[in-house]
Amino acid sequence: MTQPLEELLPATRRALLHRIAVAQTEGRAPSLVAAVVRDGRTVWNGARTSVDGHAPDANVQYRIGSITKTFTAVLVLRLRDESLLDLGDPLEKHLPGTGAGEATIAHLLAHTGGLAAESPSPWWERTPGSLRPELSDVLGEEPHRHPVGRRFHYSNPGFTLLGALVERMRGASWQDVLRREVLEPLGLTRTTWHPEAPHAGGWAVHPWADVMMPERVEDLGKMGPAGQLWSTAADLARFAAFLAKGDDRVLGAASVQEMRAPAAAAGDAADVSAGSAYGLGMQIQDRDGRLLVGHGGSVPGFLAQLTISVEDDVAAVVLANCTSGPVVSEVAADLVRIVAEAEPRIPEPWRPLPEVDQSVLELVGPWYWGTHSFVLRLEADGAVSLDPLSGVGRSARFRRDDGDWTGLNGYFAGERLQAVRGPDKRVSHLDIGSFVFTRQPYEEGAPVPGGVDLEGWRGIA
Repeated sequence: MTQPLEELLPATRRALLHRIAVAQTEGRAPSLVAAVVRDGRTVWNGARTSVDGHAPDANVQYRIGSITKTFTAVLVLRLRDESLLDLGDPLEKHLPGTGAGEATIAHLLAHTGGLAAESPSPWWERTPGSLRPELSDVLGEEPHRHPVGRRFHYSNPGFTLLGALVERMRGASWQDVLRREVLEPLGLTRTTWHPEAPHAGGWAVHPWADVMMPERVEDLGKMGPAGQLWSTAADLARFAAFLAKGDDRVLGAASVQEMRAPAAAAGDAADVSAGSAYGLGMQIQDRDGRLLVGHGGSVPGFLAQLTISVEDDVAAVVLANCTSGPVVSEVAADLVRIVAEAEPRIPEPWRPLPEVDQSVLELVGPWYWGTHSFVLRLEADGAVSLDPLSGVGRSARFRRDDGDWTGLNGYFAGERLQAVRGPDKRVSHLDIGSFVFTRQPYEEGAPVPGGVDLEGWRGIA
């Protein structure tokens, strides 16, 4: 009997339950709830708790901390997509007088604006936002720690500025804009500024004894766009599906893909070796060869993680109500891995293209840059890909643009691929950002920079 595609196999479900059970027990979390998304739908959820008979379900709210930043980034990208701003604009152009306006909007989204990691003392996550009523209170007298654009340095005040930018340009509060433009269209009815029952209480678990203490819940005020929100496993599962594929009511596929693309490499050697990077409001990590995107969050009393493998079409959400305990980023990554490896994605059947432009078909096949061999392939979506035949070298995809082709990634991102034709109208060579690719290595008569030796190829007598 065929298993319905939306369901997971019993062995997979048991492996998922085992993973969160180990996390809750070893991490000594009062409760932990998780969900897995595949093909845009929630296919599993589970929970563990220290209280018999009171396990949370996917509708119980937890505080999600810095996952809030991804929601803020979505609001900013919407402004860009409506041509109300450009990501390259300095903040000062749209939100003057902050003292941090030299940083561009893209810098702030990618944490490369050079701003401090935190607002001035006392620590904003354990004190009321009323202590910081103005942006100047959030930024302090010395807002910068690094030159603008020089390095990745995670900054909570940076996302406070982005929240204020949204408010200035929309003429409404951040939370009202979020509800109208993101939460309602996506059906995230249990994602709110303040907790709404049923919700978990936040706890601090003693590091050396199995006892707990309740954590205070603070309204973070101006810092809210960096870490205020409460949500549920079910809502974040729907949000994960949106971040993987887009939704034209909120952001299209191209814009959420832009959010997931690296915009800043991590600044420390340990992070670089771990394969970490940051996009536009999204964290990126290479974990055992699997590219994972999403965001984590922590505030006193709560831990949260949203993780997506776009290639596997699997996402996971993990929420716990403790200040420290299970490493929820590792748990979420493991939930993705369990499903992706136990039940790998079934590819769509291969089908030939309905039609093909002969001028494009003429370009495919082997090409040589000097003695380096490449192959150009036509892809199903109409793009072309250039890959080294040795498996080592520069790969790139190109999208057709006004007769030429524009690089989409890698070294050739933004560069032009031009098919140069000779007097006989046949393709003579490819010019990619001044690199000449020929049909034969150092082809005689081709415009190879520096020319080709007149005696041609030879051996040694």
